[in-house]
Amino acid sequence: MHDANVRQILEELKSGSLSVDEAYDRLRHLPFTDLKFAKVDNHRAIRKGFPETIFCQGKTPEQLRYIAQEILKNADALLATRADEAAFEAIKSIEPAAVYHAQARIVAVDKRERRQPVGDVVVMSAGTADVPVAEEAAITAEMLGANVSRVYDVGVAGLHRLLASYEKISGAKVIVVVAGMDGVLPSVVGGMASCPVIAVPTSVGYGSHFGGLAPLLTMLNSCATGVAVVNIDNGYGAGYLAAIINQIGEV
Repeated sequence: MHDANVRQILEELKSGSLSVDEAYDRLRHLPFTDLKFAKVDNHRAIRKGFPETIFCQGKTPEQLRYIAQEILKNADALLATRADEAAFEAIKSIEPAAVYHAQARIVAVDKRERRQPVGDVVVMSAGTADVPVAEEAAITAEMLGANVSRVYDVGVAGLHRLLASYEKISGAKVIVVVAGMDGVLPSVVGGMASCPVIAVPTSVGYGSHFGGLAPLLTMLNSCATGVAVVNIDNGYGAGYLAAIINQIGEV
């Protein structure tokens, strides 16, 4: 996706409504906008294919409103993660098209032309308690253009539930596996799948689970090949990486 502001400047140059000097003056401000409390990266979409994502935690509604407004000046899509209702209302106040995915804690704006999702990303969760992190991964991947299938509550305590999804596992281009507790599910899926598996430990578990450290260490020590691990509860990072892998070879 190209920077909308750059396209507009080029169109104005071609039509003659903008001089070269005026275009230069506007372009030199595009790399980032300094809002004092944040420096908004206006070139992220050009470098990465998607605009800068807002991490809402720790930011005030007013700050979120200004950041979102600045991003949407230059882009037609927006992701804001770890968002609560106040964050959603702040962004919606400047962009009525904003949608709140409460379970994933994501605010999304998508004003792009409708496009066909590509590839095949499968997002799996070991338990229902892991679904919020799984949804963060799934929605992120969808916003980046991936075709996403969800397979939830297929933990190894009931292995037959996972085996019933073998067709989806074998046909996937990349799989995100979200698990708390003992964190074993990515190893099992890694032993079944021929595609990359991205493991996401969650902070769901009992006692010496240590807020996600136990499944993180299990996943890092996986004996299955082709398994990579992101940090605890990092559904966004897993979804973004899955979308990038998914795009390889796609036209």
